Amino acid sequence: MKLSLIELATIAPGSDKTQALKDSVDAAKQAEDLGYHRIWYAEHHDSASTASSAPEILIALAAGATSRIRVGSGAVLLNHYSPYKVAESFLQLEALTPGRIDLGLGRATAGPVVDLALRRDRDVPPADDFTQQVQEVLAHFDGRFPAGHPFARLNTATGVASRPEVWILGSSGNSARMAGELGLGYAFAGFINPDGAGRALLRHAAFAQSAARRSAGGRGILSVGAVVADTDAEAQRLNWSRTALMARLGRQGAAAQIPTVEEAERELSQVQKDTPTVITDGRWPRELAGSPETVRDQLEQMTKAAGVDEVMVQDIIADPAARAHSRALLAQAMGI
Repeated sequence: MKLSLIELATIAPGSDKTQALKDSVDAAKQAEDLGYHRIWYAEHHDSASTASSAPEILIALAAGATSRIRVGSGAVLLNHYSPYKVAESFLQLEALTPGRIDLGLGRATAGPVVDLALRRDRDVPPADDFTQQVQEVLAHFDGRFPAGHPFARLNTATGVASRPEVWILGSSGNSARMAGELGLGYAFAGFINPDGAGRALLRHAAFAQSAARRSAGGRGILSVGAVVADTDAEAQRLNWSRTALMARLGRQGAAAQIPTVEEAERELSQVQKDTPTVITDGRWPRELAGSPETVRDQLEQMTKAAGVDEVMVQDIIADPAARAHSRALLAQAMGI
């Protein structure tokens, strides 16, 4: 099984975005040393708890600080941007570090104010044209605009020998068919929608098998939230910070910051603390937490059910040292 990482640049309690961004680049170096297959950087805006708002910048820094691990976006929110600009940026990253760049594409809203701030033309309502945007990015990569198209004269990829791997990211399953039919990889956010993960990834695989063209081999990635510690009890305790952060986001919105474990312990009810962190009565948890053996067993069940051989971990842990230890324990447990 391949093991990968999605990095949010979580801002530790009492720290700041500068340190969080430095830590996120160090995470790439640690992940490479541990044998992780890839690291992707998220795109979150107007957030007091995370610092990764421009994944292409962190990709460049992380790729320059490593030599083997694949580095990419999880995801560029394409609905806000020009496909041409995204294609240019990632072809440049690919030229700098050939064969190691992933372009993860997604669509999301971040609230009316952020969405408006990101838009170039604020007089025209946004269009739901994600599939067309993805196809335009691919056309810029491969020079596949039809004759007579105004973009056919653009030499976007000239001089770049290889292409980034293109992945579609989703959390509802709506993009599974599109990704499969285009022959693109598909990563599903199980930490957002654990109940839909298996079905969406199997659906993608079915369409990918019949696709005439494949870019990332039609592969799937199961993305999960996971906290690993030396014991089940300690992992569940560390996970309280994430649980309390989600509750804070509901109350405070973008101003919410991740609490320490001690703060989380005071804020959470016993029911919240006892929320299952393993598969219970056939239902997948929103967040896995446990010892290396416990988490390995859970991931093996999940990836088998979803028909994938790669899992990508999101680890929202307040203490950076505990986060680094979690990643090391998981790598050892998974035998990478």
